[in-house]
Amino acid sequence: MKKLLAAGEARIFAMSRVFRNRERGALHSPEFTMVEWYRVGEPLETLMRDCAEMLVAAAEAAETRTLRFRDREADPFAQPEQLPVRDAFVEHAGIDLFETIDPRGEPNRDRLARLAAERGIRVAADDDWSDIFSRILVEKVETRLGLGRAVFLTDYPVCEAALARASTEDPRVAERFELYACGVELANAFGELTDPVEQRRRFEADMRIKARVYGAAYPLDEDFLAALAEMPESSGAALGFDRLVMLACGADRIEDVQWTPVFDPAGGQR
Repeated sequence: MKKLLAAGEARIFAMSRVFRNRERGALHSPEFTMVEWYRVGEPLETLMRDCAEMLVAAAEAAETRTLRFRDREADPFAQPEQLPVRDAFVEHAGIDLFETIDPRGEPNRDRLARLAAERGIRVAADDDWSDIFSRILVEKVETRLGLGRAVFLTDYPVCEAALARASTEDPRVAERFELYACGVELANAFGELTDPVEQRRRFEADMRIKARVYGAAYPLDEDFLAALAEMPESSGAALGFDRLVMLACGADRIEDVQWTPVFDPAGGQR
């Protein structure tokens, strides 16, 4: 889709089946539906408005006034709040991430590991900064987000936003937000990076991590990197459609709202 932006498209979307065969659980399915859209020349605030309108549309379609996941609820008609990642970690985990990131945005793994361990979070010897960040987010922060009303988690550390451009106000953070409701992540959005040199550097770093963790890496999309040089400034978002339907219906598991859930050979059809 970014190649289409480079070719001259300005407002595009796709609703597609996507596949991630690494996770399985109440909120994760190997096969699910994603809505992805891009706006040329628009700021992230416009995508926030799009997301808020989608919450309302889902609730109206389900004829409900409340989004629900198990014992957690949110009002889809209330204006979502905005919460920087740094503030969320301080409030819910007692950790200031920026004590572990230098002024250039480089993360300090050992410092974050120490802070996490002090708060009872397990840290493995081969965990990198990103692994520890994710574990803190999942164990201490996520389930407390979007209660009562949805929230946009903003200003992610730049090392956690591989496809987003850095903020012009603070090089340690990126133009990225995630939408949460009822403690469930629904959408991920970027002010899109259009620097092919920086994007290549990030892709190569990511491939090194994949090779270390999963024993596999993938060739870089050279056509995409070439297109970035022609791509205008844009913002883009991706939203997990099944999860949004889950919350609108009050379902407990993602399979409950999928027409053909993936068969689980270990436990049979859920």
